[in-house]
Amino acid sequence: MSFHAAARPPYLITTDPERLDLETVWGWLRGAYWSAGIPRATVQRAFAHSIPFSLFDGDRQVGCARVVSDRATFAYLADVFVAESHRGRGLSVWMMEVVRAHPDLQGLRRWLLATRDAHGVYAKVGFVPLARPELFMQIHQPDVYREA
Repeated sequence: MSFHAAARPPYLITTDPERLDLETVWGWLRGAYWSAGIPRATVQRAFAHSIPFSLFDGDRQVGCARVVSDRATFAYLADVFVAESHRGRGLSVWMMEVVRAHPDLQGLRRWLLATRDAHGVYAKVGFVPLARPELFMQIHQPDVYREA
């Protein structure tokens, strides 16, 4: 398995799962509106079965994203986060550009994501609202981590 990286000094984005600072990522996600209370083991399993994108300032992880994909037809973008102290520097858009340019994620028929408040970031890399939302269905269990 090959890993991909992009640099914009002093920042680096890498897909090397060995670089992922699971404690830091878990800290962010357990407090995020979309994953409040998520167990550490769930974060670990989710990243282990996804393409992880870790954003670093030197040796310190300051952001992340993960992509769930068959690497042929479909990708779901999830758990995008940039530490508050590093926001406002264009890092979210840059991370999304790196995600979209990943060699294993080219030629996909469909990308999906869910966001409550970052539509502008994702629009800059090509995401648009669902053209036909009536085609999509879901099973949504928003309190699943509180029940665990």
